[in-house]
Amino acid sequence: MTLQTETATTPAHGGITTEAPYSRMLERVRYEGAYPTLERADEAVHHVLAALGRQLVGDERVDLAALLPVEAALVLTAQVPAVTPLTGWEFVKDLAERTGSTPAGARWNVGAVLAAVSQLAGPELLDRIINQLPSGYALLFGRAELQQSRRRTASF
Repeated sequence: MTLQTETATTPAHGGITTEAPYSRMLERVRYEGAYPTLERADEAVHHVLAALGRQLVGDERVDLAALLPVEAALVLTAQVPAVTPLTGWEFVKDLAERTGSTPAGARWNVGAVLAAVSQLAGPELLDRIINQLPSGYALLFGRAELQQSRRRTASF
């Protein structure tokens, strides 16, 4: 895979922008994960976004893909969503099994990649993504996991 090297503008909040090339996203992931090389960050991005692509559906999937650099969006959207979504912990365990890693190593990769994804998504889309997924994903995205009912039932 070739890395783009074009220059992008930095937003006021210091995050990555939709104009940011994939190489800029990799730099962010490399920093968050303390990876020794961009290639290692690239590997983590591919594994985690493929796993996330198997969990996300609907507008949240489309909206997130639209905000990611093209290379990352292609990895996310190339996945067929799972019939039964995984909890956050199952997501990490599945990623560890698929990559031949330990759960701790997979959790590290997830945290590094989803930190960059969180910045791209912004708070509103991130809320929608977390609300769509089973429990445990808020922590993976670096947020507190608040215990509340996700869907309202009939109120009396």
